[in-house]
Amino acid sequence: MPRRRPAGLVATVLLAAVGVIDDRPAPAAPPAGAAVGWSPFGIGSCHVNGRSAEDLARWMPQMAAIDLHVYRTPHTSWNAVEPEPGVFDWTALDAQMEYLDKRGFQYGALLLGNPRWNEADPPGHLPVNNVAGWSNYVTQLARRLKGRVRRYEVWNEPPNFTGEDQTPADYAKLVVAAHDAAKAVDPDCQIGLAAKSAHINYLEQVILAGAKDHFDYIVLHPYEALDGVAENAGTEAVFMNVVPVVRKMLAAQNPAKADVPIVYTELGVNAENKGADVQAHALVKAYVMGIASGVECIQWFEGRDGDSGPMGLLDRNGVARPAYTALATLIDRLGQRPQPLGWVLLNDRHHAFLFDGADGPVLATWGDAGVSDRYDFGRDVRVVDPLTGHMTTQRSLELTTAPALVLDPPPALIDRAKANRGEPFPWGGNDPGSPAEYAAADEVFLEFGEEVVERGLHTRSAAGLTEAVVAYGGSARAGNVPGGNVFIVDPHFLSYESTPIEITVEVRRNPENVNSGFKLVYESPDGFKTAGGWYTVPDNTQWHTKTWRIDDPQFVNYWGFNFILESDGDVYNKYLIRRVSVRKLDQ
Repeated sequence: MPRRRPAGLVATVLLAAVGVIDDRPAPAAPPAGAAVGWSPFGIGSCHVNGRSAEDLARWMPQMAAIDLHVYRTPHTSWNAVEPEPGVFDWTALDAQMEYLDKRGFQYGALLLGNPRWNEADPPGHLPVNNVAGWSNYVTQLARRLKGRVRRYEVWNEPPNFTGEDQTPADYAKLVVAAHDAAKAVDPDCQIGLAAKSAHINYLEQVILAGAKDHFDYIVLHPYEALDGVAENAGTEAVFMNVVPVVRKMLAAQNPAKADVPIVYTELGVNAENKGADVQAHALVKAYVMGIASGVECIQWFEGRDGDSGPMGLLDRNGVARPAYTALATLIDRLGQRPQPLGWVLLNDRHHAFLFDGADGPVLATWGDAGVSDRYDFGRDVRVVDPLTGHMTTQRSLELTTAPALVLDPPPALIDRAKANRGEPFPWGGNDPGSPAEYAAADEVFLEFGEEVVERGLHTRSAAGLTEAVVAYGGSARAGNVPGGNVFIVDPHFLSYESTPIEITVEVRRNPENVNSGFKLVYESPDGFKTAGGWYTVPDNTQWHTKTWRIDDPQFVNYWGFNFILESDGDVYNKYLIRRVSVRKLDQ
């Protein structure tokens, strides 16, 4: 039966926009952490917005007002609850949990910290020399939280916030200790194995170092994968491939855990650097693709601006950004438990995702950057703008980078989307190749001509960041791209497996013949690695071919790309590129 939409949604959003929200507790709220399965719609906060109940009261009412009911964690760090050895102070944490419980929030707990009184480990290190103290902290916390919290996330985005000399084995020690201590108190609790970004290589190393079978869910913070989407670089397939790569790795290294939940406990976009509307667009795309790819919950970072910059749904004064309305609209139209039904490419290139929403089928869609296109539905449909919540009736839709929600799409379109459910997600855009084609291919390439030809290889050096120059009778791409020339192979060609490859580039110096060069840095099982040494581009009299053999690639899009031509700054990057290719070698 269709859910009756609350008549006060628009009024709620308008009140939040000016920071006016009723903070009365929800009636008869159940224990917040009692259930494990979370809604996909969650929220997080930085340190200054989550230390106390008073901190929460400055922004949490606006979150509850749009039916957000999942919060990453109250302040559960070791130093916060055990300020002195053996002395536990639960006052602030109890007050936070009471505040959250009364407002119907579910929440986890972040196991983190190396208290100042711990002399066994230097500051900023994992407390591996005081595992007994760590285990006691986890035990006491689990006793306090039992019946309210079921999920314990071990550390915040390791290897961040660990010692430079600390290894995956060090983190594995803490994971195992936390697992054993928490499970002894509450056998039904769940332990989260975490990594920064989409650092799946690190997760693998931690499992191999001893954490195997000592976790119940995976935690990632794939900011960089979302960044390409926010920049409209056409990298939706990279974001959609994070979950499949995690599952592939788990199937290989810890099969018993291959299907554990995956949670993004942080994900966000800077509203000042990217723009407030871009932040809102990225939020919609993140939740749509996250849910479609199988992420259980995305805890957007963050609710209100704090000590991490303008990342919030609310600004520092508590005033709502467009992202706040966008999230309110998503929850309202998709419901708390939207079911992904499939995907389709509109006009064979534009992304669209079908859900069983709050009141029936909902199609979330947007277009490629730089392409003017329109899709004809063949009949009138209702279209909702997530950034305003405004709904119009129209027969066709102009496809732009701004996402739209289409209510009650035509049955034929629904059938096409459902037919793709479970099928590999294609790159789309300018690349006509299919997942099956690239899975069987021996080579993928990218050519810079009058038009860029993408055949299974793509660049994050977007057209807006660099200048396509015509030199010596042929088009090329300038090498002086901020951050270097970044490349991504189609995930169906190579993803996770360490198949030997050759990477070949065709380059020459710029017309001024300025000394130039670069090194090739690629993803490996040990993280980013340099292939060989520095390559100096000889001259500008002809195109020069450089080939590297790589025996240990492990492409997982840890930072949203697979390899980069890095010139170490803005001095030696004055070269042109005509072609780049990746070829699989016989093993």
